[in-house]
Amino acid sequence: MSTALSAVDQPARKEELEVLGELERKVLWLSTWTIHQANHLRNSRDGLKVGGHQASSASMSAMMTALYFNVLRPEDRVAVKPHASPVFHAIQYLLGNQDVEALRDFRAFGGAQSYPSRTKDKDDVDFSTGSVGLGVAMTSFASLTQDYLDMKGLLPKGQEPGRMVALVGDAELDEGNVYEALLEGWKHDVRNVWWVIDYNRQSLDSVVTDRLFGQIDKLFDTMGWRVVTLKYGKLLHEAFKRPDGDALRQWIDDCPNSLYSALVFTGAAGWRKHLLADLGDLPGIRALLDELDDAALEALMTNLAGHDLEAVLEAFHSIEDDKPTCFICYTVKGFRLPFAGHKDNHAGLMNPEQMAEFQRRQGVPEGREWEPFSGLSLPEEKLRGFLDQVPFNARGQRRYPGDYVPVPESLPKPEGHRMSTQEAFGRILGEIAREDSPLAERIVTTSPDVTVSTNLGAWVNRRGIFDRHPREDVFKAEKVVSAQRWAMSPQGQHVELGIAENNLFLALAALGLSHSLFGTRLLPIGTLYDPFIQRGLDALNYACYQEARFIVVGTPSGISLAPEGGAHQSVGTPLIGMSQDGLAAFEPAFADELAAILGWSFDYLQRGPDHPGHDALPGTQWLRDEKGGSVYLRLSTRPLEQPERDIDATLREQIITGGYWLKPPAEGAELAIVYSGAVAPEALAAWEAIAEEVPGAGLLAVTSADRLNAEWTAAARARQAGRPDAACHADRLLAPLAPDAGLVTVLDGHPATLGWLGSVRGHRVQSLGVEHFGQSGDLLDLYREYGLDRDAILDACAAALVQRLRG
Repeated sequence: MSTALSAVDQPARKEELEVLGELERKVLWLSTWTIHQANHLRNSRDGLKVGGHQASSASMSAMMTALYFNVLRPEDRVAVKPHASPVFHAIQYLLGNQDVEALRDFRAFGGAQSYPSRTKDKDDVDFSTGSVGLGVAMTSFASLTQDYLDMKGLLPKGQEPGRMVALVGDAELDEGNVYEALLEGWKHDVRNVWWVIDYNRQSLDSVVTDRLFGQIDKLFDTMGWRVVTLKYGKLLHEAFKRPDGDALRQWIDDCPNSLYSALVFTGAAGWRKHLLADLGDLPGIRALLDELDDAALEALMTNLAGHDLEAVLEAFHSIEDDKPTCFICYTVKGFRLPFAGHKDNHAGLMNPEQMAEFQRRQGVPEGREWEPFSGLSLPEEKLRGFLDQVPFNARGQRRYPGDYVPVPESLPKPEGHRMSTQEAFGRILGEIAREDSPLAERIVTTSPDVTVSTNLGAWVNRRGIFDRHPREDVFKAEKVVSAQRWAMSPQGQHVELGIAENNLFLALAALGLSHSLFGTRLLPIGTLYDPFIQRGLDALNYACYQEARFIVVGTPSGISLAPEGGAHQSVGTPLIGMSQDGLAAFEPAFADELAAILGWSFDYLQRGPDHPGHDALPGTQWLRDEKGGSVYLRLSTRPLEQPERDIDATLREQIITGGYWLKPPAEGAELAIVYSGAVAPEALAAWEAIAEEVPGAGLLAVTSADRLNAEWTAAARARQAGRPDAACHADRLLAPLAPDAGLVTVLDGHPATLGWLGSVRGHRVQSLGVEHFGQSGDLLDLYREYGLDRDAILDACAAALVQRLRG
């Protein structure tokens, strides 16, 4: 910890504050100038407003200066308020982790991103925070991940646990996911978490409700957090000591947020008017107002603690334990800018005249706007020397390379003549749980209160539930018979969550970044009911955007869930799997397919520059197999008869790439049935019914519409770019069919998932699937109602053949 506010002599303390004060001035200047450059000086070719949030950045400059230049250590991780991105980039520029070209190109192609991004920004972003509220919650799950590693002795040798810090806009606290995460953090007794709230009392459209801080205080206190309120700076505290100072303090305390903000904007005249009207009969207040000129009065009345470096540093350095802490820091939105306090300032931009005046006041010479130390009163060598000693930057880049967890060449195929893919998934994990292997050690599972019903029971029984504190299984202790062992301890490898899908995907994001954040790789698997992927879709997208690595298992899926009804039946999730970047989606029908996919997935999660076989990774050139990513498995509870076969290397590769011929077509075949997932029996029954009438018809099993489609579109782009020989797996699969052959596609999901296959080689398509909400019923009734049964497939085959004859 820095000695900034420890027991050091006053001259040293004063000198350090002086340096930090100068750096804070520069941070405010650079962040403001960066936005101005993007909006007023850079050539606009499309006429669109660039934006950049000068006001939101200004309210955070002191807090972020204190944190990054003094308080934080290399092991700490920070989620920066999205609208304070320019402040973050300015700080990184001063620390040597960002270049001036990126600042000049802020919000332009290849420049610094509009919101901090792990994957798009050059500087050292810990958590992407573009989706409001998610970055805040992410810090709690990152802390949980760090605890998981630390309590198992998996942190790299000598590495101390760091603080997970969120810089939070007060309006972000309207996001419900923040409170879901707060409650989950309480359940897991999270430690080493700081949430620093920029309480500027303004949102995008208006002023925040009065006394919100009191509700925030109560919520955090109830959840076991320490709450530290930073309201008044040193100037105001001195004023309160004067005669009638208590009345001044009470007046500010009682001042409505909207009035306070308006007075900040109107300035000294407004302050004088209201103070004289309300407190003018008090001699001490009249004396104070007579003593202060306009500039001094404005400085006093806006001297909130969030802008007072000394107050901020004292508060931060006062925390020496790992108890989660919420700092409520009072600030002015747009502090020191011409639109400070105005309720419309969120997207406001200084015009050229206002910027010229601001530049004059900052003392920055024209033509030297980007120089790191121009306009500052201290010598450059002193400032550079200070920055060279900043603790947070001591180790340079703080991202760790990913260690590789060995994966067996194949996983055990579950034995059985009849089973569902969900059951097969549970059996495979159960067998892995028996092993004393690196793979078994690094798998961590999690689920939002559907652990047993998504077939994680065997894994949990063998590997246990993670908790910071050992807790016995009371049912077992009381000799109550149960198939589930629910003992909890630091040794457990399953993280049990409440029913909140946002939390599931935030947990998967944190666990899936453990290698980069903390130096040790985990292989996370999260399970949930397939339709409820949509409830956590923002957090899923956010996890993929950060390149977190995990497996999400959506099960049970589709109307095949039958009696559960439409509220629990998924229709559009296959399209989510196809459209979500960073996520390879699969829908296997059989257990042996799933075993092959799952084994491949554990390796795929680890791919990238650190993969031991990075230069010779298998797979198609058109997919992101070299880069890797996360995986989505859409599984079913419908038991199917299992094929008796051995999967060789060729078939395994086809399963992974997206599809194979279960019944190969004859050369020039005029029809093929294409299916995915649980409707395999209906597809097979229809194929058997037409095999004699349409000799040579094929039956194509699609295990991943996502990967087939991704490879097809990539190959098409390559051909457009001048590579006429570019081909793809879908093209090769369909090549044996006649050019005018008919395709009948069917799956328990939206028909568009497979309907595009007709575009690969110009075949005519009849697409079957589910486009409307499901309902309760048995499979026979539902498949007939929604056109997924054998007869519906045969009708589509007949229509395809008629269409072919008509030309």
